[in-house]
Amino acid sequence: MGKIVCIIQARMGSTRLPGKVMKKIKGETVLYRVVERVKQSELIDQIVVATTTNRQDDVLVEEAKRLKVSSYRGSEEDVLSRYYHAAKKYNADRIVRVTSDCPFIDPTIVDQVISKHLETNADYTSNSIERTYPRGLDTEVFNFDVLEEAYKNATQKYEKEHVTPYILEHPNKFKLINIEAEEKLRRPDIRITLDTIEDFELISRIILHFPSINFATEDIIDFINQNPKLIDLNKYVKQKGRMD
Repeated sequence: MGKIVCIIQARMGSTRLPGKVMKKIKGETVLYRVVERVKQSELIDQIVVATTTNRQDDVLVEEAKRLKVSSYRGSEEDVLSRYYHAAKKYNADRIVRVTSDCPFIDPTIVDQVISKHLETNADYTSNSIERTYPRGLDTEVFNFDVLEEAYKNATQKYEKEHVTPYILEHPNKFKLINIEAEEKLRRPDIRITLDTIEDFELISRIILHFPSINFATEDIIDFINQNPKLIDLNKYVKQKGRMD
């Protein structure tokens, strides 16, 4: 099976909500919630927080240390190179890509994506080529040689900022697999990722509702169904491309 490494990209310099991944809810940072949920995966061998060489990101390296996971520092703008060098440093055979602004990343869904990737012998597998899950559960899995090919051949700025466009834009070259949500989780209208203060408000309400960190996507959907006005908190937020 080889070594499966989850690389979580993170930086403090978000344009719309600076320092968002170190914001605290119930005494714990957003990054803590991402890492602790990924730790519950049964298939991931190592977790790496991949941040930048900027001094303001020192705090993220310290947080990774506190959470007892590895870290890597690389280019701020060229996130593709950051992923490639992090994967190379930690001898990853397969990479799971998660972003640090997804505090409800679901380890069960992560493992489903990894399992499908392994079963189908795919080059790239995700649950967001076609969006059927709530936004904020995005999981991508790809092989190191595919990442290396993207790193060596991507030339456009957006390909480097967003890591996987080169792979997605070459379906003739790579075997791409998309996983769709089962009916009860099929809520692409729900946004539970953190880009703005409106997102933070919704995420805080959800976290404050549950007594522990371990709740499933189904629980979140049930809570929103019981409190439908919650979805209005951030329904006008437009998703930007992801560098962090």
